[in-house]
Amino acid sequence: MVTMTPGTTAVAMHMSDGIINAPFSALFGVVALAGLAFCVWRARTDLDEKTVPMAGLVAAFIFAVQMINFPILPGVSGHLLGGALAAILVGPYTGALCIAIVLVVQALLFADGGVTALGANITNMALISTGGGYLVAVAAYRLIGRRSQSVGRLGVVAFLAALCGTVAAATGFVIEYALGGAATQSLTTVAGYMSGTHALIGIGEGIITAVTVMAVARARPDLVYLLRAQTRTDVQPIGVPA
Repeated sequence: MVTMTPGTTAVAMHMSDGIINAPFSALFGVVALAGLAFCVWRARTDLDEKTVPMAGLVAAFIFAVQMINFPILPGVSGHLLGGALAAILVGPYTGALCIAIVLVVQALLFADGGVTALGANITNMALISTGGGYLVAVAAYRLIGRRSQSVGRLGVVAFLAALCGTVAAATGFVIEYALGGAATQSLTTVAGYMSGTHALIGIGEGIITAVTVMAVARARPDLVYLLRAQTRTDVQPIGVPA
């Protein structure tokens, strides 16, 4: 997510009310509900004695870390989206639900993101970021990690997943803005701004995600969903401390 300091104007990932018009806000609300319903259905097979408490910790951690902004450009700061982090630690379906809960709490209790834009925000940051990040994590794991037990390689996987998940979420925002944008900025301006800033934010996201995932993998590799899932598909786990 990108945040602007007072005196600047931009369209941010964490949308407020009025950035997307009412018909498309409603449409993406339906998309978000359908996506979350599917995640609830699929998450039933993932939830066990390890995943349930881990999901609570992940949601709390992401909520807390999102309060911390890091500078990107003059007047522009970003914070963790958390989609790839959640997906790697608790799975894409449970992870998407964790992010959605954080977004709902932020919108309803802290006015961080508009209520009418909640569907679009969940679509981008819970569904696209988490799903895209996990797909990249699985692909990167199989390409660079399956023959290695190095936690450092797991960190590279997490970094790439977070970077790509952030860019994917920003791309989702641009598509939504192209369909129903109601703000004053042109689509070209929004697309250029979102792609540029979120490529940089993705680097910060990747570093935070990599450090966090590596720390968990060193202490308790059995709690990392990606490692357990790939072990079940006969891929050599890499969660053993180097």
